[in-house]
Amino acid sequence: MPFAFVRHLKNKRVVLASGSPRRREILTRLGLNFDVVPSKFPETLDKAKYAPSEYAITNATEKGLEVYGRLVQDDQEVDIVIAADTIVSIDGDILEKPKDTEDALRILKRLNGRSHRVYTGIAFIYSLKESVHPNYKIVSFTEETEVIFRKCSEEDFNAYIETGEPMDKAGAYGYQALGSFFVEKINGCYYNVVGFPTKVFIELEKLVKKQEI
Repeated sequence: MPFAFVRHLKNKRVVLASGSPRRREILTRLGLNFDVVPSKFPETLDKAKYAPSEYAITNATEKGLEVYGRLVQDDQEVDIVIAADTIVSIDGDILEKPKDTEDALRILKRLNGRSHRVYTGIAFIYSLKESVHPNYKIVSFTEETEVIFRKCSEEDFNAYIETGEPMDKAGAYGYQALGSFFVEKINGCYYNVVGFPTKVFIELEKLVKKQEI
C-alpha cells in the first residue's frame, strides 16, 4: 500500500465521479477501494465567463455535486466524492474534447509546434457528521502543466485521428498513449496531463489527517 492514509479510507465509501479509465487506473494503483458513478452534469458552462483554471474547477465541482446529490437522494451512504475535469488552454482559449474529426485536426494544428497549458480541476465533496445545512463540504483545487508540442505534419495528425484516440481527449491528444509522439517536453506533473494529478493524494491525505473524512 503506497500511502498510509489509504488505510483510513478502507472503511469509507469513496466515489469517483468519472468514467475515465485513466483516473480509475490511477486510483486503483493507489490501492484505494472506490465505486465509479459517472456524473450526468451536462458541462454547458459559458467558457467566456471563466479563466481556464476556474472553468476546470467549476466543472469538476458541478460534476461532484451532481453525483453526491443523486446518491444522497437515493438514500445511499457516501463519505467522499472525487470529481475531476481536464481542459487544454492555448492563447487563453479553452479546448475540450473535439466535436468531430475536422475539429480534432483543427485543434492539433493549432497546438502544433507551440506551448500550451493543461489544467485539471479537482473537487472533493464529503459528508459532514454534524446536523448542519448543507450537510457536505467542498474542497477544490487545480493543477497546471505546460506542454510543448514538436512540429509535426498534417499527415501525421490525420493518421493519428484515424486511430480514434483523440476523440475523447481534451485537446485532441492522449499523452499516455500515441499522442505522446507529438509532445517534445512537459513542465509539471505528468499525471496532470493524463487527467489526475498526484496533488489529489496530497490534498486527500490532508483531509484525513485533519479528520474531516
